[in-house]
Amino acid sequence: MILFLGFASGLPLALTGGTLKTWLAREQVDISTIGYFSWVGLSYSLKFLWSPLLDRYTLFKVGRRRSWMMATQVALMASLFFLGTLNPLNNLSLMAIMAVLIAFFSATQDIAIDAYRREILSNQELGLGSSLNIYGYRIAMLVSGGLGIGMVGNEFWPITWGQLYFLMAAIMGIGLLTTFFAPEPKLDSPPPKSLYQAAVEPFAEFLRRPGAAYILLFVLLFKLGDALAGALLQPFYVQMGFTNADIGLVAKVFGTASSLVGLFFGGIAIYYVGIYRSLWVFGILQAISTAAFAVLTFTGNALVPFAAVIVFEDISTGMATAAFVAFMAALSNKKYTATQYAILSSVATLGRTFFSGFTGDLVKHLGWANFFYACALIAVPGLLMLIGMKKYHTDEALDS
Repeated sequence: MILFLGFASGLPLALTGGTLKTWLAREQVDISTIGYFSWVGLSYSLKFLWSPLLDRYTLFKVGRRRSWMMATQVALMASLFFLGTLNPLNNLSLMAIMAVLIAFFSATQDIAIDAYRREILSNQELGLGSSLNIYGYRIAMLVSGGLGIGMVGNEFWPITWGQLYFLMAAIMGIGLLTTFFAPEPKLDSPPPKSLYQAAVEPFAEFLRRPGAAYILLFVLLFKLGDALAGALLQPFYVQMGFTNADIGLVAKVFGTASSLVGLFFGGIAIYYVGIYRSLWVFGILQAISTAAFAVLTFTGNALVPFAAVIVFEDISTGMATAAFVAFMAALSNKKYTATQYAILSSVATLGRTFFSGFTGDLVKHLGWANFFYACALIAVPGLLMLIGMKKYHTDEALDS
């Protein structure tokens, strides 16, 4: 169940991110404009603003969490279908508007699913549950990213970009079916009785904690370099001369398989050595793997170096993500799950949704190789902040 909900959460992301940018790159849209398209996902970083609504209100009788999940999943299916009817050459502005709407519905779905996962799982199950969620998430990104991109123009089963979005709208039904059969979590305490209580108390409780500002800054910085580098990977592959089939097979299929391996070993490492040590080791590997993309600027469209870099990066990032998601989940108070997790994940996604909007301009000024080196260096402050993190976090897994 957690696996399939993770799938539903991950499917829309590439469709407003890497897949959409690949479509734009194939249509010769300017690289700066493609970079600005990262801003369509700002909802992922602003979702804390409306997350109290999901803690306070139940839309219909299937339950508080499930009703929001169902509503957003239906909205996503309709929006993805409509986006598939558009063309970048004639409807670029309307495509941007639709992408913003899809990201909004997707971010709202994430609030509900993250809260559901935190409430349905015990503290002991968080590590495994987080890994299963990310497994589903990564598989969905493979389906909407690599496999989808690889099918566009493929000689065996050729489809257009629009038809790809029609197909993804239908596949989104997997999430709707899962939500329909999933049980509603049992509450340890009653939900907020007013919107004021739902909106103010989660923020106040978190900000009263020692080192709250330090924790939020760490959450922003830990994956910032990785997020900036990832924002333009699809256009980078196109400019390096890789075909849709190359990108689909190597970057997505091999990459997703490598991510799953990384998540598996990351989950084991968290269990045995704790979150703190895992964040250190995996964070360092994540930064090195970001810099490794610069190698491809020297090797061009050779497939062996491409595959090696992809496998290294996705294993490293998968392990770092497993530790990072477990860290954020452990910070959330179950009484305010939706809002507090939304706060943390909103801050964490600022790199992907806001700062990544400037990456196209950075590439123009620095070139691809220096851009990836810079992204690796940006990871250093977040790693150094781990030195002071232990005194602000009392979770036993972190102190292991």
